[in-house]
Amino acid sequence: MARDERGVTPQSEDFSAWYNELVFKAELVDRGPVKGTMVIRPYGYRLWELLQADLDRRIKETGHQNAYFPLLIPQSYLQREAEHVEGFAPELAVVTHAGGKELEEPLIVRPTSETVIGEFMAKWISSHRDLPMLLNQWANVVRWELRPRMFLRTTEFLWQEGHTAHADEADAMRETMLALDTIYARAAREVAAMPVIEGEKTPGERFAGAVRTFTIEGMMRDGRALQAGTSHYMGTNFARAFGIQYTGEDGHLSHAHTVSWGMSTRMIGGVIMTHGDDKGLVLPPRLAPYQVVIVPIGRGGQSGEVIAAAAALARRLAGAGIRAHVDDRPHLSPGFKFNDWELRGVPVRLELGPRDLAAGSAVMVRRLGEAKESVSLDGATARLAAELEAFQGFLLGRAAAFRDSHTVTTDDWDDFAKAVATGWARALHCGTPECEEEIKAATAATARCIPLDGEPESGPCIRCGLPSAYGKRVIFGRAY
Repeated sequence: MARDERGVTPQSEDFSAWYNELVFKAELVDRGPVKGTMVIRPYGYRLWELLQADLDRRIKETGHQNAYFPLLIPQSYLQREAEHVEGFAPELAVVTHAGGKELEEPLIVRPTSETVIGEFMAKWISSHRDLPMLLNQWANVVRWELRPRMFLRTTEFLWQEGHTAHADEADAMRETMLALDTIYARAAREVAAMPVIEGEKTPGERFAGAVRTFTIEGMMRDGRALQAGTSHYMGTNFARAFGIQYTGEDGHLSHAHTVSWGMSTRMIGGVIMTHGDDKGLVLPPRLAPYQVVIVPIGRGGQSGEVIAAAAALARRLAGAGIRAHVDDRPHLSPGFKFNDWELRGVPVRLELGPRDLAAGSAVMVRRLGEAKESVSLDGATARLAAELEAFQGFLLGRAAAFRDSHTVTTDDWDDFAKAVATGWARALHCGTPECEEEIKAATAATARCIPLDGEPESGPCIRCGLPSAYGKRVIFGRAY
């Protein structure tokens, strides 16, 4: 297959086409048999496994335990919390027949698990000694998607959902912020190299049934925002709906305060759009299925010797914790392999031929760099470990610089409209959902979040001129 057949539409020409082509050509996904579903192929699933492993470690280190709850939820469960069912109603998949018969009560294919987990929390919690209850579930969920896009919005996707119960608001809010910062924001920055902004959602953007919703927002390379993870303080809304009560030390019966938080496979889409370029994926080393790919180059009798040396080098690298792969596919040219691994976003490529082997070296090529460098085989392990760490930091810094250069602070409506066409705008807002809707209708931009680290500021709303409501600026942008 020639290089031009492997290529993708340039980002500057059509970012959406670039993304849609890349996820298939890099063999991350395939289309599922039902509209809006996806098959995650091994290379794409390995990305998820690496992110999942990091998240699972952080979740367990903060005292949470994994459990599993049923996929099918009685319809009556969702109806107990009115705002929750109203918010999810358009996305629900409903089972009405099973075993050849119509069911007495329709079953909902899990869109999220607050309701079923609330039912069991009510069963398991009776005393203050049972609190806090810190649960997490790794699962699939179904939300019927009218405009699917692989990883970003699919009818079925994978995620984790944390669900916790607490004695009071203060402890529940500590949990809400722990999930946002210690688990999500750090994983995004440290593993995915995504410089996310932590903030609170406006009332118009809150999770259905929540009292407060917090988010991490990343900027993609087309200037759009991606909500990469959310954490919700539910107050006692679900506790009252499901009877989650506990007896306090004073003997009085109280409702628990609950929290939920989730991060999904849309993070893979976020990694693609935060770092990718016209050549294909650019993967942060900590998420790359292969951090180093070795391409043996040899002919005739020398090829076996070169392949053996490449395999030995890969074993040494693996022993040092570096995910290395030898591409010894005999039917493909070295040039094709170089382009193929560029498309797949491998951080470092090593080329090893007979002359290199005789000289005790290999040729190193970084994913973001045209220059080739000679690397000593004896010192390759330490050199590559340092290269990978430097590349991880470089990607985070590059993405932060891109975000900052595409974020405008403004009090002028025309400047605001121009800013959200290509990036983000930081502006004052009155806080009314009606005004947010006007802004969305005029610019396609929504209120992404009220940054937690924003400086105190007040003044007139960017759109309607009423006094600002939040005491700081709000980030607006078009979003996925």
